[in-house]
Amino acid sequence: MEASLGQKQKLKQQEFTVSISQLSASSSGAPCSSALARFSIEPEGAQLRFHQELEPSDIIQVDIRTAQLFKLGHIESVCINEGSATNKEEESYSRGITIRFKVEDEGRAFHWAFEHWKNETVQVCAGGRLENGKVLTSKSKFDDKIEASSAKMYFHYYGQLLHQQNMLQDYVRTGTYYAAVIENRADFIGRVVVDVGAGSGILSLFAAQAGAKHVYAVEASEMVEYARRLIAGNPSLGQRITVIKGKVEEVELPEKADILISEPMGTLLINERMLESYVIARDRFLLPNGKMFPTNGRIHMAPFSDEYLYVEIANKALFWQQQNYYGIDLTALHGPAFQGYFSQPVVDAFDPRLLVAPVTSHAIDFTSVKEEELYEIEIPLSFIASVGTRVHGLACWFDVLFNGSSVQRWLTTAPGAPTTHWYQLRCVLSQPIYVMAGQEITGRLHMVAHNAQSYTMYLTMSAKMWGVGAEQGGTLQTSSCKLDLKEPYYRMAQPQPYAWAQDQHPQDAVGLSLAQQLSLNSGASLTQ
Repeated sequence: MEASLGQKQKLKQQEFTVSISQLSASSSGAPCSSALARFSIEPEGAQLRFHQELEPSDIIQVDIRTAQLFKLGHIESVCINEGSATNKEEESYSRGITIRFKVEDEGRAFHWAFEHWKNETVQVCAGGRLENGKVLTSKSKFDDKIEASSAKMYFHYYGQLLHQQNMLQDYVRTGTYYAAVIENRADFIGRVVVDVGAGSGILSLFAAQAGAKHVYAVEASEMVEYARRLIAGNPSLGQRITVIKGKVEEVELPEKADILISEPMGTLLINERMLESYVIARDRFLLPNGKMFPTNGRIHMAPFSDEYLYVEIANKALFWQQQNYYGIDLTALHGPAFQGYFSQPVVDAFDPRLLVAPVTSHAIDFTSVKEEELYEIEIPLSFIASVGTRVHGLACWFDVLFNGSSVQRWLTTAPGAPTTHWYQLRCVLSQPIYVMAGQEITGRLHMVAHNAQSYTMYLTMSAKMWGVGAEQGGTLQTSSCKLDLKEPYYRMAQPQPYAWAQDQHPQDAVGLSLAQQLSLNSGASLTQ
């Protein structure tokens, strides 16, 4: 619905679109008109102002400290404001404002907000004000761990329609979400849903299509205005959707949710650190035994061999081998430049036949993982090489499960499966390691979150001793690299066409010689 709730943040505001009419000593009545009701914090405390659409300069100010709000019906209330006045120099000592809402849920949310802001005023008057007149406030959990400049760029990016279109046109992504919701109508009918990071509002509309009683679409970027317009353009669904502007770490909701729905996945599942916000929303808003769509995720990894990719990256540093660049010798910087290019994870779609060992996986259960467990992720690696080759690094991708009551559906980003906007990710070693068929490859992938909404990745891969004397243990070769997931090399060249039989699961295409050893169930669900 167009009447959207812009949820309260400290030092910010909360908005409702309502219809109002005035009753006062100087005005016996007035026709109903559309207005924006805005709660905000001022130095003197919380205020409520009604900005009328037909006359934007005509602002009705309400002092919440003395005002009272009464319910007249399911969608109608009256606010009694003592000693209020408009900016037209009109005196009025007892003004009644009749407020009409489009739906009953919105009326309840307005009453809840009125009391919430009234309490906020009490807290400010009780000593929360600083000497310079500012209101004392504390940073949210999001602000504490994320650099302000990174957050600004992040919300700016997702506030643009062209980026939302890019995600909407990822039909694997959008189609899987739609199927997961609609095929599990039993989970949504008559339930309260919270859409975490709603973006354009498409998932909220899907939830309403599936019969949700009410959906709270929480979005912190300026995309919230487009979401309101899109939802208002679908009134049969929009009347059950309330759009809330704010971060899930900060907003308040009038009720708990039966279901959380979100698209919190970034590159390699964890980039952008939105999974943490998803978990925080779970802890703040989800009822016990509530459902989460998606429910869990898995990061899949396997060593790969790709001589062309390795040479391509290494050749980028050849520029720095010039000994006479306008009379300057650049070779002193070749080493740092060489390592710098190998510090970028490669994001592209690759042929699954480049994988040289069976896959290992790391699972994250969104319903139970603690936020702090996502700050640092360590994954031990152990593979058996299927062929003798040079190993150039570690290939990674992810999938997520929508564990509905009726249908379990997977969304996969695996190589060989239909390409998504996430593609796959490869960590390339600056020093490849050599292996023989049957030789063990060990190591670890250690990922540490940083305040630019991403992770620093530390990869170590070793070739274990092989053949006679191997039982004594030890390694023959070890190679390590440090990468920044925030700064990938986007290499969007498509892989060679690699078709599989109609009755073959997409995940089976991840190295046909390894198919029987891949413990990936996503393909089976995707073909259901």
